[in-house]
Amino acid sequence: MTMVPGRRSSTFTRLLRHGFTDPSAAERLLDLPDFSSVRSDSVLLDALGATADPDLALRGLVRLVEAEEAGERQILLDTLVTAKPLRDRLLGVLGASEALGDHLARHPRDWQALVTYEAADLHPGIAEFEGELAGADDPDALRVGYRRCLLSIAARDVCGTTDVAETAAELADLATATLRAALRIASAAAPEDAAQCRLAVVAMGKCGGHELNYVSDVDVIFVAEPADGAEESKAMQAATRLASHLMRICSDTTVEGTIWPVDANLRPEGRNGPLVRTLSSHLAYYQRWAKTWEFQALLKARPVAGDRALGEEYVEAVSPLVWQAADRENFVPDVQKMRRRVVDTIPADRVDRELKLGPGGLRDVEFAVQLLQLVHGRSDPALRSGSTLEALGALAEGGYVGRVDAVQLDDAYRFLRAMEHRIQLYRLRRTHLVPDEEPDLRRLGRSLGLRTDPIAELNQAWRRHASVVRRLHEKLFYRPLLDAVAQLAPGESRLSTKAATARLVALGYEDPAAALRHLEALSSGVSRKAAIQRTLLPVLLGWFADSADPDAGLLGFRKVSDALGKTPWYLRLLRDEGAAAENLARVLSAGRLAPDLLLRAPEAVSILGDPQGLAPRSREHLEQEVLAAVGRADDAETAVAVVRGVRRRELFRTTAADLIGSYGTEESPAEPDPGALVDRVGSAVTDLNAVTIAGALRAAVRAEWGDTLPTRFAVIGMGRFGGHELGYGSDADVLFVHEPREGVDEQEAGRAANRVVSEMRRLLQLPTADPPLLIDPDLRPEGKNGPLVRTLKSYGAYYRRWSLGWESQALLRAEPMAGDLDLGAQFVELIDPLRYPADGLGEDAVREIRRLKARMESERLPRGADPTLHTKLGRGGLSDVEWTVQLMQMRHGHEVPGLRTTRTRAALAAARAADLISEDDAQTLDEAWVLATRVRNAVMLVRGRPGDTFPSVPRELSAVGRYLGYEEGHVGDMLDDYRRVTRRARGVVEERFYGG
Repeated sequence: MTMVPGRRSSTFTRLLRHGFTDPSAAERLLDLPDFSSVRSDSVLLDALGATADPDLALRGLVRLVEAEEAGERQILLDTLVTAKPLRDRLLGVLGASEALGDHLARHPRDWQALVTYEAADLHPGIAEFEGELAGADDPDALRVGYRRCLLSIAARDVCGTTDVAETAAELADLATATLRAALRIASAAAPEDAAQCRLAVVAMGKCGGHELNYVSDVDVIFVAEPADGAEESKAMQAATRLASHLMRICSDTTVEGTIWPVDANLRPEGRNGPLVRTLSSHLAYYQRWAKTWEFQALLKARPVAGDRALGEEYVEAVSPLVWQAADRENFVPDVQKMRRRVVDTIPADRVDRELKLGPGGLRDVEFAVQLLQLVHGRSDPALRSGSTLEALGALAEGGYVGRVDAVQLDDAYRFLRAMEHRIQLYRLRRTHLVPDEEPDLRRLGRSLGLRTDPIAELNQAWRRHASVVRRLHEKLFYRPLLDAVAQLAPGESRLSTKAATARLVALGYEDPAAALRHLEALSSGVSRKAAIQRTLLPVLLGWFADSADPDAGLLGFRKVSDALGKTPWYLRLLRDEGAAAENLARVLSAGRLAPDLLLRAPEAVSILGDPQGLAPRSREHLEQEVLAAVGRADDAETAVAVVRGVRRRELFRTTAADLIGSYGTEESPAEPDPGALVDRVGSAVTDLNAVTIAGALRAAVRAEWGDTLPTRFAVIGMGRFGGHELGYGSDADVLFVHEPREGVDEQEAGRAANRVVSEMRRLLQLPTADPPLLIDPDLRPEGKNGPLVRTLKSYGAYYRRWSLGWESQALLRAEPMAGDLDLGAQFVELIDPLRYPADGLGEDAVREIRRLKARMESERLPRGADPTLHTKLGRGGLSDVEWTVQLMQMRHGHEVPGLRTTRTRAALAAARAADLISEDDAQTLDEAWVLATRVRNAVMLVRGRPGDTFPSVPRELSAVGRYLGYEEGHVGDMLDDYRRVTRRARGVVEERFYGG
């Protein structure tokens, strides 16, 4: 082909216009002598241009022509130009599959399998494929025959003769014929084994479901029985040899490549169990040991090869067990947990390209459909299909999923499966990753009919369909529940009350009748409010079901909605602010405390929609708000009512932040550092209580004395209050100190200080809708027998003369919290020599502290309490860790400034920095202290009342576990971990506190 130098030929331009990306190389190939008769044929160029990858198609055609014998080449090319069916099929395959191009180059006569165009060729079944493989008497011949059949399936696929579901069914039928041929070859190689047993091959997974991929493991289970007169043990050995040989025939790689791996790991006990079992052995395992996922897998069981009667007997025997699986304890959590585990195993750099297992992927659809089949297939045999698309259609037909949802999901699943097929077809490799190279994406897009801008169109369509799956796969469970109670569209199929009840029970609701009443109250009617609820509830129900107490979550949501339903912003907030609805669902279903706080003032739900709403407010900000409110109030009780309202609101903010940080959300993962969660709660609650006391103090003073009390007055925090380690259920341990103002009689000042204390305590405990704040002054000198309030001078005299060792130890946590700042600082200056003695502690003092601790352990632990699970006084619990740290503070605080802190974790870190304790020991103590503190917080959050040990009610115990990061059904692991962590801590305490 000659052309003027510097000018491109007309062929080059035509090739470019037909979609070739390397027209120069294509032009050189068409210039080959064998192509002289067709190089300018527009029919050929048009056909090449219509393929997914014209360059690849032409290269494959050239290789095929060159592989043909010289006399046959022109026949191939002439047939190609004149016969459109062959032209579309052959070039379509060559443009989509490099691997099948390689096969044709090795076996050039196989192109003739694409010439015929009879009805049987359009939709072959198992019988036709068996006929094609009938002559295969060895593994290599089987591989060649398999690829020839695969060539015809791919041709129908890329030409659009079959849709994605039909292609998947044909691939499953070809796999069935191949397994039968492989078993025939294995039996012929060992006729004595074949004579001893009846062996059935049962397909599982996608092969069993009649929806196989181009390249996929073929999952099977082998079941065998002795032939008449054969001994069972020898028959099982013979069946095992046959099954093993069958697997090798299909899986081994030879000069003709491989077919696919045969995977028998879905059998009882997986790879650790025998490869072949009798039917009775299978049933014994499933009835006693099988897990939920194994019944889910059996849903697709289908006999495909070997002894047909035995295979059908197996499926008939296990089928009732499959449809009883939804009655098993923790059924839905087990299924959802397995799905999460699958997602968690995907490497982070692949999640966005994972077509099968990633969010919005194929597995989301399959899991959702299978879960609904298992729940409702018990009572409706129409749902018992192994095919995902057939089952989805049946679910829609029966009203188990919404028709529109089913259509959208069907469309998305078909598109994603088509992508998967074309990705695998290219090199016939098992992969579910969307390629990231432009040529691969271009070929993939064109193979799916996207021709204008293949890469951009492909990415747009893929993301759109994945988004549909992500949005619908969970709502699929819940939206029909609303349709069942809302009854808005007469004539539509909908769930019966019985079916709705079954679904709610399967999803973890203990009172499905009440749940249905709540759903009806929330979503019935034609109002805008009800319409928005019908949009929100499917998603919310999913989040409730993912919690330890779905019933409480739904009930709480109804109560909040009843209280706020008429406000214009409430439903708009949940609908439009992405995080607000999920945050609310997590808070309402995690326990009693947070919902109780919210329901006392439901408008606090607005906190959940503000990106900064969950951040704790600073002490200065809160104090400014509280004191301003006190200043505006007409009397002390009104003032403190406002103060306690602020406290309740901020307690809700803190509990909500803690729960959401512990559970995590779809947008943000759970906080990985439990110590950070503990510190945030401790600091927030401490600041909040300090501000509340400051507000009550200001209100009490204003009511009787105006702006100035006759005596300077300070509140000193003690215990966890002083240590900034308060939990949700902690009292505020305090000391009160006053100092008469100049010219004021000491007795008058004392009476004023006592009246202020009494009034503060009264105001903070008045019965109202807001939680009370209990002030506990029992750590004062002389305890309950001593005066409530002392002057600085009185404290000094007492501590110099009468103070006991435990009082000095208690003062380690003393910190001014409210009132006169200068007086508080003077008190700290007074007690520092007591808590950080200049010469450290003498041995007598150390022995006394140890003796007191030992006595406390033996006398104060409640009767019947498990010492290994008591968070405060138990082995390795809070008391153990705190006394160990405090002993180091008293011994070394004078010379180590970092130890002069009221906070346990900070003091422990300072001790480690000063080499007073090893890093391992410090970490062990810190881990135990954090865990015990979180357990106490969890108990209060879940039960709504404080406790020092794990709840005994299973649902409450499960909720504590969820808060601590344990999945449903793992409370045993939680208790074991707690015992292990605290046991190690007790070992450190024995050495560091008791001296070995």
